[in-house]
Amino acid sequence: MTFTGLNLIGLIIAFFVSFISGAIWFGPKTFYPVWMKAKGIASGQLNSSQNKPALLFGGTILGLAIQTLTIGLIINSLRQNTEISVTTGAGIGFALGFGIAMCASLSHRLFGGESLKVWIIETANDAINLSIAGAIIAYFN
Repeated sequence: MTFTGLNLIGLIIAFFVSFISGAIWFGPKTFYPVWMKAKGIASGQLNSSQNKPALLFGGTILGLAIQTLTIGLIINSLRQNTEISVTTGAGIGFALGFGIAMCASLSHRLFGGESLKVWIIETANDAINLSIAGAIIAYFN
C-alpha cells in the first residue's frame, strides 16, 4: 500500500461525512432508541460507568480515522494499476464493510448473547459509511 498520491482532502471529507452519517444513524430520532431497547437498556441511557464522553467520542474518532485511512490506502493502491470510479470506490467500501466488518463480528455478537437486530443496527452503519467513504475517496483520487 502506498501513501503516494493519496488525496488528503478526500480523506478528510470522507471522515467527516462518515462521522455525520453515524451521528444521524444513532440519533435520538433514528436508531438509538431501537438499538438501546434491543440491547436491553430500557431507559435508553448508559450508566455512569459506561458514559465516559472522552472515551466514547475519542474512540469513535480514532476508529473512524483509521477506517477512513485504511480504505483510502486500499483504493489508492488499487488505483496504481487501474482507474477507480466513484461507483467502484463505493463497491470496494461495501465489500469491506459488509464482507469484512459486518461478517467478522457476527459470530462474536451471537456468541456474546447479542441479537441479530443489535448486530444489524451497529454494523450496517459501518457498511454504509465505508461505501460512502469509498465513493468520496475515489472521486478525489
